[in-house]
Amino acid sequence: MTHMMHLLLLPILLGIATGTALEDKKGPFENTVLEVLEGTPVPFAIYQFQVDNPEVDGFHLSGEGKDDVRMSKDGWLYLEHPLDWSRENNYIIKVEPLVEGEIVDGPIYVTINVLDVNNNAPLFNQSSYAAMVRENSPAGVPFTRVFASDRDDPSTPNADLRYSLVSQIPSRNHVPLFQIDPITGEISTTEEGQQMLKAREGILYSRGEHQSADVLKTKFSEFCPDSRVPYEDNPFYTCMERAELRRQNINPLEDPDYTLIVRVQDLAGASETALTGNTRVHIVVQENFWVSPGPIHVVENWRTTYPQVITKVQSNEPNAVYSLVQKERELKFPFKITENGEILLEEPLDREEKETYILVVFAKDNHDKEVDPPMEIVVVVDDENDNEPECAEEQSVFEVQEDEPSGSLVGQLEVHDNDKEGTLNSQLSYEIVSQVPAVENTFVIDNTDGKIKALRSLRRKEESIFNLDVRVSDPEFSTVCKVVIKVIDVNNEMPLFEKTDYDSETLPENTDVGHTVLTIKATDADDPDSGSSSIEFHISAGDDDGVFAVETDGKGVGYVVIAKPLDFESSTIYNLKIDARNPEPLMKGLEYGSESTAYVSISITDVDEVPEFSLDVLDVTVPENTTKGSVLLKVEAKDPEGKEIGFKLEGDARDWLEINAETGEIKTKQTLDREILESFEVTVTAFEKEKPDMSAERVMHVRLLDVNDNSPKLVETQGFICIGKSKSVVIKAVDPDSDPYSQPFTFEFAKSKKSPNWKLNKIDETTAELTLTKPPTEEKNITLQLNIKDNGGMGINQAFHMRVCNCTNLGYCYMQPGVHGSKYGVGATIGILLGVMGFCVIVFIVVIKRTNRERKKKAAEEETMMH
Repeated sequence: MTHMMHLLLLPILLGIATGTALEDKKGPFENTVLEVLEGTPVPFAIYQFQVDNPEVDGFHLSGEGKDDVRMSKDGWLYLEHPLDWSRENNYIIKVEPLVEGEIVDGPIYVTINVLDVNNNAPLFNQSSYAAMVRENSPAGVPFTRVFASDRDDPSTPNADLRYSLVSQIPSRNHVPLFQIDPITGEISTTEEGQQMLKAREGILYSRGEHQSADVLKTKFSEFCPDSRVPYEDNPFYTCMERAELRRQNINPLEDPDYTLIVRVQDLAGASETALTGNTRVHIVVQENFWVSPGPIHVVENWRTTYPQVITKVQSNEPNAVYSLVQKERELKFPFKITENGEILLEEPLDREEKETYILVVFAKDNHDKEVDPPMEIVVVVDDENDNEPECAEEQSVFEVQEDEPSGSLVGQLEVHDNDKEGTLNSQLSYEIVSQVPAVENTFVIDNTDGKIKALRSLRRKEESIFNLDVRVSDPEFSTVCKVVIKVIDVNNEMPLFEKTDYDSETLPENTDVGHTVLTIKATDADDPDSGSSSIEFHISAGDDDGVFAVETDGKGVGYVVIAKPLDFESSTIYNLKIDARNPEPLMKGLEYGSESTAYVSISITDVDEVPEFSLDVLDVTVPENTTKGSVLLKVEAKDPEGKEIGFKLEGDARDWLEINAETGEIKTKQTLDREILESFEVTVTAFEKEKPDMSAERVMHVRLLDVNDNSPKLVETQGFICIGKSKSVVIKAVDPDSDPYSQPFTFEFAKSKKSPNWKLNKIDETTAELTLTKPPTEEKNITLQLNIKDNGGMGINQAFHMRVCNCTNLGYCYMQPGVHGSKYGVGATIGILLGVMGFCVIVFIVVIKRTNRERKKKAAEEETMMH
């Protein structure tokens, strides 16, 4: 039997008077579960066990926590050291009573659950962050992220963290340019930031142009062609040079455009007692040349020479390689892009064939890696009046009842114009140009919408058919449409059902949509093949959700079909009222009667159905450092018949997740790692426990958010420079993290110290060059300590081994014969020694075998001679 006791500890801890009596902490000698707040002052009595044996004079404790807990001779269990939830949250202590040192009873087990107290402030994983953001970055799209952790119990509000921006420096006109997601810590621009963030002005480099001093001088000369002052003495040039070098080698931590003060709070930030932590995010705004120039307007049938430049794009990476595809992936794609970003149209366009094109431009490096996100450019084809009106029918036929009053609508002529709708090019006008028989004042047509009306009452005995020619015109083209108007008998007969009660039908709820439930029939005595005798069927009552429909060809036969899936749990019976009606109005004074209405009852029977998920799409996005045991999602499903269901998880190749078969909670089973797998899919199955084959599945998509848990690493850790030809050495780094925790990298000497003999200049986002400032005069080996930081400011010191040597004509280090060639490394020396030792062992074995063989042979010969 387990005894649960919630202890109300010292009043100073709880801030209230407990009023707990000492007797409340006593109990029999049996297995016990106790709960104690961490940090409780010691010594503190927790519980007293009452032992029936009066001879017991002590207790023996063993197990977890025995050094933090003691037990007095009279059975009081007390704390000797304060408990710490973050160190251990559960203790199981074995207690055995003693008489003169001998165990006389038990054992029993005492479980002490340590209750967390909010005594750990959240901490950021970095004291400061560095980030870069492009101009015009879309609002709400993260460009960096901060992360904090809390050592308190993650299942309690004590570790429920919220992020907020405290301040933005500078804050011009108090306009917030940045925002932070309170849950994830992702930082993005606001709508104002998207519009207002501007980078420091710099030089625009074209494809193939190196960001060197020579190129800078050339561009300066293009702006100031008549300057005769040497570059080094020209204050305008030197000012521009300093600004450009500063822009190229900018360090967000040292020279940011903006600094954000970010706060994190526990208790969901909703309490005045919440503990906080702070960090700084240093942001540099970069120029953004990668801006869509669209929409681009091109008139159809453009009369020009092809190919024709319609726009140009510019990557933020000068040496980017451009490619162009069509988003719709259609066969015809009359566009291409040049290496300098010019987009060409190769042939005339036809708006009626395709009104808009969406071009997708990619900018990649020489290794086929994107240097800018894909850009969409919309090309709009402007309309030209190159289509004449087209009649919808070769001959349009309308019916009108005799004796209809003047002004009655006969019908509306349908005509199409493929030019752009809503423009003058498709604005049509209508005119009756001939009528047979030519009886005046019979019909009129609206000039703008093509509606034909009767100007007088018509008699079928006088003329039963009229033929009209109607001219339809747009501003440039016209066509003639044929119209036939039939004068029909007045609708003085109503449709009559063959029977008005079709009894009942029974359907299982899994009957397919489109299934015909029954056939109904009605007749009409008016003139055949006219609107007066045509019959339409309508369900007028008993089916508010439109589960059923009646299909007909107008000749009196109707088919009641299932229009939507049946559901026994929603409705078990439908009492349908079906009306038969003519498209033409009945004669005045005549109304539809009960003979034109029929009834049918349709019952739905229950079928065992599979469980239904509450969500059709299961998408989860979590940070890769989500702790083990964290709940990612609680899947909800229910069985339509109310049966008990269970859950299972399949397809987790990495065994990262597990699901609670009863509740549907999906938790992390192991540590996640985005560098191993950025996204993956698992299948969640909900099944009836009694019939596991009655199951439904949903695919859950899991995307891992990157956390800055990797530092940039040098691709090569050694290089050489030739004496007399001291060219720069290019170093390159890689970082398995993704943006914004990867490139661009910051290269500098360790501890930010400048070297008197070496210069370190950044080339692009992942490479830099090492240059000797003084010509080398002798061979030597040098180890340079470099620090390479990623976009999030994380970096470590790395050794780069540089060799200064005499070189061959081909530019490789020269190895003097007899000097370097005879010196072996440690590995080679060990290999040679092992080889020699192995050879000696083999020789020794061979010699021993030969000696034994000769001894045996000699002994045999001596034995033969004796016989």
